[in-house]
Amino acid sequence: MLGPLTLAVALPFLPAANALVRKNDVGRVPALGWNSWNALGCDINSTKVITAATEVVNLGLKDLGYEYINIDDCWSVKNTRDKNTNRLIPDPSKFPDGISGVAEQVHKLGLKIGIYSSASEVTCAGYPASLGNETIDAQTFAEWGIDYLKYDNCDVSSNWTDTYSSCVPDGDGDYPNGTCPDLTNPAPEGYDWRTSKTYQRFAAMRNALLNIDRTILYSLSEWGQAEVKTWGNETANSWRMSGDITAEWPRIAQIANENSFLMDYANFWSYPDPDMLEIGNGDLTIEENRAHFALWAVMKSPLIIGTALDSINDDHLAILKNKYLIDFNQDPVIGGPAHPYKWGYNPDGTFDPVHPAEYWSGASSTLEGTLVLMLNSEDATSTRTALWSEIPELKSHNAYKVIDAWTGKDLGCVKDKYKVSLKSHDAAVLVVKGRC
Repeated sequence: MLGPLTLAVALPFLPAANALVRKNDVGRVPALGWNSWNALGCDINSTKVITAATEVVNLGLKDLGYEYINIDDCWSVKNTRDKNTNRLIPDPSKFPDGISGVAEQVHKLGLKIGIYSSASEVTCAGYPASLGNETIDAQTFAEWGIDYLKYDNCDVSSNWTDTYSSCVPDGDGDYPNGTCPDLTNPAPEGYDWRTSKTYQRFAAMRNALLNIDRTILYSLSEWGQAEVKTWGNETANSWRMSGDITAEWPRIAQIANENSFLMDYANFWSYPDPDMLEIGNGDLTIEENRAHFALWAVMKSPLIIGTALDSINDDHLAILKNKYLIDFNQDPVIGGPAHPYKWGYNPDGTFDPVHPAEYWSGASSTLEGTLVLMLNSEDATSTRTALWSEIPELKSHNAYKVIDAWTGKDLGCVKDKYKVSLKSHDAAVLVVKGRC
């Protein structure tokens, strides 16, 4: 008889529905890398980008699969394009050798480089964006050697505003059960959001990227608007499902809660994106940093580091380098993420921005077993218990070999359940392997 993992691997793991399949497996699994915004904002230049790339190599992050070095907003000359070619102009004071010069250095390190633009006339920081110039910008990015495009959603003009408003549950932070009762002009039942102007704006850049002679991963930063879950997979390799993240636990928990309801949309070549990592930023406790990374990894989110790598401390670096979680996230055989098998603090299926689902599991070919996550979403130390009889991948047996994914410690043969005391906002992660 096939065991739970064998059954999982034996099934055909297909791409996400209508996924944007690319050449050379680009975007097949979630992207791993670094982005300048959360660490530096607009204070960027070629030296800082190359420093980050060098640290990705020196710290051993490249060896674990981190490969994209992404330049976010504020890289171009403000308020103008080249008057002769209509091309975006890299700011010569920040990038004296241009973006192509930085790309060349990043590529020499064996890494890839990303750039930023927006599906509007100007970016979030007020720099020239790409709406209406998708073809020339895609060609320009390709000629510069770009490998990744983050495409944002700021300052959309009135003539590009959608006819109908859509629900983004984190917009005001307190929508009950994930509903949006205060929509000003909700879409009629059965409305196809592919006819919306939001879809048209983001699809235009997808089409431009598909028509250039370079494969550029397309990361859509659309904030969950216009029911992006219904068309994101066919449009981009990852698609933002929420507003921006901040280095605060309530915001991290809120986004995790939202994304937990989108796991059926995650699979090869296209993944819901709960935004970049905040590990190492702000006043997050070590437990909150750990839970943040673990949740993003098991949800098969892109893992894009957003802290200064030349000053990162060892504890934060160890979290980002956890091989068990990275291996689960990057599984080449199983594209689907972990799923909540029980909510824990709340009844199953409860939409709660403060207390997201606490019990997750998912099969893994790379780990040769099942990954189990238990979260303490409470504000005080509390106990969590994983019962094998409740976990879909494990319920057929009552004793398994278990490894603690944080310490690497072999916990031996564990019968029936694993019980652990967790500090506030911490997460236990187990690798459950063969029967015993």
